[in-house]
Amino acid sequence: MNSPVINVQHLTRSFGALTAVSDVSFQVHRGAIFGLLGPNGSGKSTIIRMLCGVLEPSSGSATVLGYDVQRDSEAIKRRIGYMSQKFSLYSDLSVRENIEFYGRIYGLGAERLKERSHAVQELTGISDRLDQLASTLSGGWKQRLALACALIHEPDVLFLDEPTAGIDPVARRDLWDLLFDLSGRGVTLFVTTHYMDEAERCSDVGYIYLSKLIVGGKPAELKRLPQVTPPGTRRFELEIAAPTESLSKLRSVDGVVDATLFGQTIHVLASDKLSESGMLEQLHVLPDQVHMRAIEPTLEDVFVTLTRAAEEASHSPTNDAASAASTAPATVEVSESQAAVDGGVDDSEPVDNVSDSRPGTSSVVTADPGRRSTRGFIAMLVKEFSHIRREPSTIMFMLVVPVMQTIIFGYAIQQEIEHIPTIVFNLDGRQASRELVDSFRNTRSFSILDPAYDDEAFRRALVSGRAKVGVRIPPDYSDRLLKGEQVSVQVLIDGSDSQVANTALHAAQLLGVSLSFRITRPFAESLPAVPSRDPSGHVAMPIDMRPRLLYNPDLESSHFFVPGLVGIILQLVTLFLTSFAIVRERELGTLEQLFVTPVGRLGLLLGKLVPYACIGTLETLIVLTVMVYLFGVPIHGSLALLMGLSSLFIVCALALGLLVSTVARTQLQAMQFAFLLMLPTVLLSGFMFPRSEMPFPIYVVSFAIPATYFLEILRGIILRGADFFDLIPQVTGLLITCLAILTLSVTRFRKQLA
Repeated sequence: MNSPVINVQHLTRSFGALTAVSDVSFQVHRGAIFGLLGPNGSGKSTIIRMLCGVLEPSSGSATVLGYDVQRDSEAIKRRIGYMSQKFSLYSDLSVRENIEFYGRIYGLGAERLKERSHAVQELTGISDRLDQLASTLSGGWKQRLALACALIHEPDVLFLDEPTAGIDPVARRDLWDLLFDLSGRGVTLFVTTHYMDEAERCSDVGYIYLSKLIVGGKPAELKRLPQVTPPGTRRFELEIAAPTESLSKLRSVDGVVDATLFGQTIHVLASDKLSESGMLEQLHVLPDQVHMRAIEPTLEDVFVTLTRAAEEASHSPTNDAASAASTAPATVEVSESQAAVDGGVDDSEPVDNVSDSRPGTSSVVTADPGRRSTRGFIAMLVKEFSHIRREPSTIMFMLVVPVMQTIIFGYAIQQEIEHIPTIVFNLDGRQASRELVDSFRNTRSFSILDPAYDDEAFRRALVSGRAKVGVRIPPDYSDRLLKGEQVSVQVLIDGSDSQVANTALHAAQLLGVSLSFRITRPFAESLPAVPSRDPSGHVAMPIDMRPRLLYNPDLESSHFFVPGLVGIILQLVTLFLTSFAIVRERELGTLEQLFVTPVGRLGLLLGKLVPYACIGTLETLIVLTVMVYLFGVPIHGSLALLMGLSSLFIVCALALGLLVSTVARTQLQAMQFAFLLMLPTVLLSGFMFPRSEMPFPIYVVSFAIPATYFLEILRGIILRGADFFDLIPQVTGLLITCLAILTLSVTRFRKQLA
């Protein structure tokens, strides 16, 4: 016998304390239609996802087409097709666009894509709907489209996860006709379902229950299992008037093991010792009112019997579900065969027995009018708390974020501005000038940096933003004071930050007045003449502070905030769009469908992120245009440098959005996490408040925020005309944070489900 196409050995998958698949083993050979049956939640979809390479097994092993599902998952994806349980194609694309998209994903060239597209259209009969949006298709046509996309690359194995769920009987029959056609062409089909009539159509079946594979084999073999019709019992069909009324009576007849309603008849499993006359006597019916005939068990009988045995064993203290199916081999081998199934199988939907209980008047509680408006309040309250309890991100959003806001507003944001970085160019160098420098330092409004020793270093410190204030002391400062002449000290203030500039301006003026009074007081007390005069000979203060505002001489707040808005808006747009787009695909199932394809991780990421990078670039240009023409803020530096560094920040913002998408599982969570990232960006990056006034631990944290560096770059280029060399520290910081976030995001983003 040829090697199996699918070989599963002791496969197990756990999600925390929940074991979804437990020690499952089976084999499927080429050309078979293998049906994996079981109730919802039994582990069928989990097995398919592991075999498709998008979910890692917790233990055990499996191969598909000879490739290991863990080591060679990408090789598997190139040779399989997959239809997920939920329609997971793109609803806002047309039929043609969906087919062509998946053809390109699998690397088909233009000619080959045209050929294969025509072939799958003919096979699925969807040719006349090519320009129709996928969202407008009915359930049956959606499944045909999904099948066409799954077959576009001629897969050797086709996985179909409950392909007929939610479609009408005619569409189900048509879809199965397509599957038979594919099986006849040598395609191996792996189908999950919980419909018994579909199990009859499969060449081989396996039944999974409580995460364990209970039994497997050909349908005819399973019907002959001794547990299905135990020795000493027989099965027959009973045609009787009012079968629903007779069912409960029949189940109470001595010798009846089981009785099940099957359409308008009753299928009965009874002891050989129970005669027909004895049964009719206990039912109190005449022989001419009943027709009986012997029947073979159906697959439904097989699985119901084995399920009940498994349930009994699972509740037994000494046995487990596996022991209930002792006849099931540890490894279920599905032999190589074509799907030869009976075309006369009833294709009607299975009907569940539904007990319709209608409460009588005795169960109706009469409520007074005052309580009608509050009816259901407790139930809704309990339900909402249950939602919140199962959503940790919501709890964090409600509790942690307000605490963060309180801490930030209470401690990190200070209106009193101190320790303004100040560069001093002392051309005098003598005692009097050093005392002046000490006077600036002692005000606490200024923080003196390393001194500048030439004009270029002095200019660079201001242009780069390293210093917000520049003090130039003239070479004749001490001489003019000794002569009793007025001396001018130049104070240059960076006006790009209006709050800092105002503080520096007032502090410098106050310092000049204070020093002047200190110098002139001794003279005023002892001499009749004033200690100093201006060049015109008029009485003047000994020290004349002459502040001059650079870059924003009118101290307009828009010149400070609007350039920062470029960075904030850019991050806001790219972060939210990227995270929402990826998470939305995860919610709709289209991301899982992509994971099963051989598309590379880098290709998938670039394909998702590049459009949003273009949107971010366009957004930058729009905001800059508004800034220049609406707010009147000119760009003093290089626009090319600004756009180049903006591109670096866009990559960083996209990486943040990708990082959010790897953490969030719903769009609500994505919104919450995105807002959580935007909060420190707005408050701690220097957009609204000076970082220098923040407590040291929070000041250190602000260096991990990419917008911290980008806002300095924006204000440097736009307001101060800084060049690349002026911005090397900010560019370096942005590059490091970008690489760190990008590496973390790409590492977390895997072509697998969690």
